Amino acid sequence: MIHADHINLIKDGIREPGGVWADFGSGAGAFTLALAELIGTYGEIYSIDKDKHALGRQQRAVEERFPIAIRPTLHYLHADFTKPLDLPPLDGAIIANALHFQVETTIVTKQLRTYLQPGGYFIIVEYNIKRSNPWVPHPVPFENWKTIAKRSGFTQTQLIATRSSRTFREIYAAVSFNP
Repeated sequence: MIHADHINLIKDGIREPGGVWADFGSGAGAFTLALAELIGTYGEIYSIDKDKHALGRQQRAVEERFPIAIRPTLHYLHADFTKPLDLPPLDGAIIANALHFQVETTIVTKQLRTYLQPGGYFIIVEYNIKRSNPWVPHPVPFENWKTIAKRSGFTQTQLIATRSSRTFREIYAAVSFNP
């Protein structure tokens, strides 16, 4: 996928520019870059990943793509998003291709929801597959996500985009609402 694909997957889950967002399990930052472009200059992003080197690559990519005058404020947190984090109340959050590494998806999702303000949005990007494999050990197809989201306290879960995947048939993005 290219940058435009990342933007097109998540853009319908971002209601307006600005706000305070988190990217959980952000890796090298493909979706952090898309989020930065969509929320714009007045936004703030907490990019969270266990891989310090990936965060460094991400920071360099953000600096290359966005001049400081049009860049949202970014905070790079070298941390495990499944552990308690010190974050401000979030307007929105994204988790892209990271939930499928978690055995207890509902427990993790409930924890992540606690960071969202009432009325906040939670965007998930995952492969729409049911069978596990070495790269996607705990798949979260959209039908399962609807159940996990409801059990985690989210409402109004909607499929917002799909794209073909060369490796795993289809990738989807969905948004859920924190009441």
